[in-house]
Amino acid sequence: MAFVGTYLNFALQTEEAFNFYRSIFNPQSEMYMMKFSETPMAEGLPAVERNGVMHAGLEIMGGHKIFGTDMLESMSHQVKIGNNTTLSLNFDTREEADSVYTKLSVGSTEGVAPHEESWGYWGVCLDRFGIRWMFDVQETPTI
Repeated sequence: MAFVGTYLNFALQTEEAFNFYRSIFNPQSEMYMMKFSETPMAEGLPAVERNGVMHAGLEIMGGHKIFGTDMLESMSHQVKIGNNTTLSLNFDTREEADSVYTKLSVGSTEGVAPHEESWGYWGVCLDRFGIRWMFDVQETPTI
């Protein structure tokens, strides 16, 4: 089932932030958390980044889900106002994701067209108004 969530980026604070949000919004809820150390990416990362969070997910209230990741300095990522929050559009089909991406990316200043990744079909764009949108089709939902 398609839904909209909010994606949050942190500087190696995702686990701490999500534990905090869980304690406030939904202490009984299940929380999904995958660390970089659980992926093949870990081999190429500095030790300090290996325990970072690749993807976290938590339902906070009213069915709204938040997701998060640690941005990595070794990959030239830097958390700043403008890239720390993204609207995550989670589609049922690739065709829906492609259609909305095509429309939202007109005049965008940066973007990655939806394509196959290890976790599913994914893309992102910063629209002409400076709003970041993520496009995701997951064959196996994480939360």
